Amino acid sequence: MSELPVVVIGAGPQGLAAAAHLLERGMQPVVLESGAGPGTAVAQWSHVRTFSPWPELVDAAAARLLAPLGWAAPSTGYPSGGEWISGYLTPLADALGDRVRYRTRVTGVSRQGHDRVLTKDRDDAPFVVHAVDHNRHESTLSARAVIDASGTWSQPNPAGADGLPALGEREGASAGVVTYAPPAPENSAAWAGEHVVIVGSGHSAMTAVIELAEVARQHTATRVTWVLRRGTIGDTFGGGESDALPQRGALGARAHAAVDAGLVQMVTGFRTERIAVESGRATMIAEDGRALAPADHVVVLTGFRPDLSFLSELRLELDPVLQAPLKLAPEIDPNVHSCGSVPPHGAAELAHPEEPGLFLVGMKSYGRAPTFLALTGYEQIRSVTAELAGDHDSARRVDLVLPETGVCSGAGLPDAPAESNQGGCCGPTPADVPPLSLALNPIGA
Repeated sequence: MSELPVVVIGAGPQGLAAAAHLLERGMQPVVLESGAGPGTAVAQWSHVRTFSPWPELVDAAAARLLAPLGWAAPSTGYPSGGEWISGYLTPLADALGDRVRYRTRVTGVSRQGHDRVLTKDRDDAPFVVHAVDHNRHESTLSARAVIDASGTWSQPNPAGADGLPALGEREGASAGVVTYAPPAPENSAAWAGEHVVIVGSGHSAMTAVIELAEVARQHTATRVTWVLRRGTIGDTFGGGESDALPQRGALGARAHAAVDAGLVQMVTGFRTERIAVESGRATMIAEDGRALAPADHVVVLTGFRPDLSFLSELRLELDPVLQAPLKLAPEIDPNVHSCGSVPPHGAAELAHPEEPGLFLVGMKSYGRAPTFLALTGYEQIRSVTAELAGDHDSARRVDLVLPETGVCSGAGLPDAPAESNQGGCCGPTPADVPPLSLALNPIGA
């Protein structure tokens, strides 16, 4: 099978980095991307800045691939999603050329001639990847290995308190009253004078709160309601100046200021059971019977979950709670971890023993856990590609020392327990911090 390519699913930061590493290791990548260009998910929050500075957003192998082309990595600053695409992802995708296939959606991955049940000679069978392009043309591709870097952006968590869409939520989404992404400035400006409900306690929710608070400041008839599932505000605003990710600390401080100024009303302990849609407006009703005033827009920012549907014929070894690789899950479980305790990890933690050659990387590897960093993903990629190249020593070696980030379980989760009150860990706070940043830092695809 060594003559077959390695199929990479997703042309986001992690998928493109995987292709660069594979080339450097003498393997041929084929990157399948459902969108029309690189970083399709990132493009959907292009107006928002990352928490990480430029040096932490560029993969080492990707930089080595780009250097002979005259590209130089930006050395300072916190890029917006759009700047990340134009300044790095697009040049990287261009350097990879026709190895990246756009508008090609993966519909299934299996072993050639083997369904999930058949065991005989399974390990010797190549992977077979089924895909469909924008012309609805179906095709298959044989692969020696598969790296799934498709991320989680396409699978937002619903507003419903039980993990399922609330009654009426689908209707609201179809009507455009319920949405699942931070509003772009041009959209939020158009909501002046209206009532907007934001659901979620993470940094994406804070991003939306800050944006809409500014609209409310300029247009006093605008109402912004911020809904938390947790019973108390707790550490919703994070560690402030003590946060070693200064962008994140600044975000929490600005959201706190918006609430203190009366521009945003917070509602705690609100676990949504039903969304009643009538005359283009949505009324949110909690399990305890409380109802909010009818809203013109409901923005649900409660996190994401992995799409495992196209991997259903593979024997995945996943944690039943987080839907993350079994060996990784204890290291990232938000029910257990509080401050910056996720160690760098690689192929050993990401492997699926009954499917050698298959790896879920990037944000998708975290399943339903939050607070993924680009540096973590790049270390995953380095280790996984070393393992596929047979360099097991390098795959086992840890080449990354993560900075103390002050990542706390209560700071970015939709369902953090009320008793989770940890603040950010201590760290330096540069004076020049851009005003707006995103919790999904950075997305896996």
